[in-house]
Amino acid sequence: MTSQQDASAGIEAGNDTASRTLPFDDTQDFADAERGFVAALTPGVVRNAAGDVVWSSDAFAFLDGECPPTVHPSLWRQSKLCAMQGLYEITEGIYQIRGLDLSNMTLVEGDTGVIVIDPLISVETAAAGLAMYREHRGERPVTGVIYSHSHIDHFGGVKGVTTQDDVDAGRCPILAPVGFAEHAVAENVYAGTAMARRAAYMYGAALPTGPLGSVGAGLGPTTSIGRPTLITPTISIEHTGQAVTVDGVAIEFQMTPGTEAPAEMNFYFPDRRALCMAENATHTLHNLLTLRGALVRDPHVWSKYLTEAINRYAGRSDVVFASHHWPTWDTERLTEYLSIQRDLYGYLHDQTLRALNKGATGIEIAETIELPPALANAWSTHGYYGSVSHNVKAIYQRYMGWFDGNPANLWQHTPVESAVRHLDFMGGADEVVAKARKSYADGDFRWVAQVLNYVIFAEPDNAEAKALQADTLEQLGYGSENGTWRNFFLTGAYELRNGSVGTPTVSASSDIGAALSVEQLFDAIALRVDGPRAWSATIVLDWKFADTGTVHRTQLRNGVLVHFDVEGDAGPADATFTLTEADLHAILIGGADLGRLIVDGRVTIDGDPTTLAELVGYLDDPDPDFAIVTP
Repeated sequence: MTSQQDASAGIEAGNDTASRTLPFDDTQDFADAERGFVAALTPGVVRNAAGDVVWSSDAFAFLDGECPPTVHPSLWRQSKLCAMQGLYEITEGIYQIRGLDLSNMTLVEGDTGVIVIDPLISVETAAAGLAMYREHRGERPVTGVIYSHSHIDHFGGVKGVTTQDDVDAGRCPILAPVGFAEHAVAENVYAGTAMARRAAYMYGAALPTGPLGSVGAGLGPTTSIGRPTLITPTISIEHTGQAVTVDGVAIEFQMTPGTEAPAEMNFYFPDRRALCMAENATHTLHNLLTLRGALVRDPHVWSKYLTEAINRYAGRSDVVFASHHWPTWDTERLTEYLSIQRDLYGYLHDQTLRALNKGATGIEIAETIELPPALANAWSTHGYYGSVSHNVKAIYQRYMGWFDGNPANLWQHTPVESAVRHLDFMGGADEVVAKARKSYADGDFRWVAQVLNYVIFAEPDNAEAKALQADTLEQLGYGSENGTWRNFFLTGAYELRNGSVGTPTVSASSDIGAALSVEQLFDAIALRVDGPRAWSATIVLDWKFADTGTVHRTQLRNGVLVHFDVEGDAGPADATFTLTEADLHAILIGGADLGRLIVDGRVTIDGDPTTLAELVGYLDDPDPDFAIVTP
């Protein structure tokens, strides 16, 4: 395998052109990012109880230098801004912890303590941020937590700032948008394994930091790798205009479902003239379909909610902040910033629909669409995290699905079968690799990546093709303004050279598993049924919950695990298990020993207990290490 390469002449020239033509003399973002600085965490390293490093902002210290040819200068600029770390004062009584995770943690001082907004991904980073705040602002208790939305970087560290006991005792209410629990749990469980594996590419968590590796993810430096947790919200925010006072702090909420997350909300602090935009307005074009995978987001309603936020709150605000990046101050400036963001999502939506209604496909629209000059010239619209290219394709997918309407694309071969046939038509692997080398020398890296992919999928052990593909992906990474594209390209190159990085980060946790409802719990189990092996099996089990008095039936038939609450006489079951919901979680999620629970009297069985073992035998295990750049 080859080692990492320098930037090719073509990539270096392209990056040099960007450095000369983009408005780098506009330094307002740096002034805003530095404003209100109180102190930094020194050294900028967070460890877990075992002493392992789960976060290092010091690893990004190289960004203090000049941009090298191997990084797009616009991404270098964004990464410098995202790497600024420490405690910052936003306005009187509102502080932010920035640069200690992918996201920000905001602290709002109340009458007796402090309210925490979005406590990062990991317990360790959240606790370190709170400790830094207390060092400079005093030992204030946490008197409330707000989850702005249902993504793990906005709730995972909650047990680093409060405890279940304080929440249960009413000392620390937790506020979240309606639907939060359902979406937070579903995203990390239903497709959690696949999303987490692809997130390893998206955030570059396994890449070395530096000019040849990870420089950041555009939305923040990268993801922490500590312990994620979850405490179920105690107050549900259900409608726009809903007002809640927490520890003497008045808060008005704006619901924004279907924007950056299925359950999300903005909120306004009237006494501080401060507006929190959650993740609906950040200093980048955001994702409409994140590269790790998710439901396609709706840019149309996203734009409309930004308009609503502008009309309801902008004129009454002196500062707008979010759970990523840095604030924007001054009513006129923040109104323009929000308006630019609004116009960005609205333009992409409307122009994609205009083009698809003329017959253009997503790929074609993505190659031809251009932003208006006023949008293109604003730093906050650049595609550091989302991109115009993959967002346009996401909009097409949202409305039209995966099929582009061409019948030739309706029933294509699988990647491996297609690759074998391509190689045959193209004269064999040696011929393709030889031609690819010429295209590589010509700087046509997109084409090289495509044709070498055929070789690798047809001949997975072709070392020459894998080495050249690694070099090719590396060059595409060096030229990417988008942080997540860079990470995808460079992680692909890394795996071709070194083997799989697996899944460095943890998306699921015992807390998330415990938050599954009975319905969600059996949904998650149903996704693991090996359908073909279970075609002829019929198993009916009843789960009688001693603590609630309800009965839930699971029925395996035709390879499908159907489940529902039993009301009245539903007919006989093969076995009935009587237990608590907590013990069901312990058995199915926590790995508890069913036999021991039976001996201890916590579970009783009426009927044939071997039917459960038969059902379990039909379950498949997900693979957190599945191949991506190889078949």
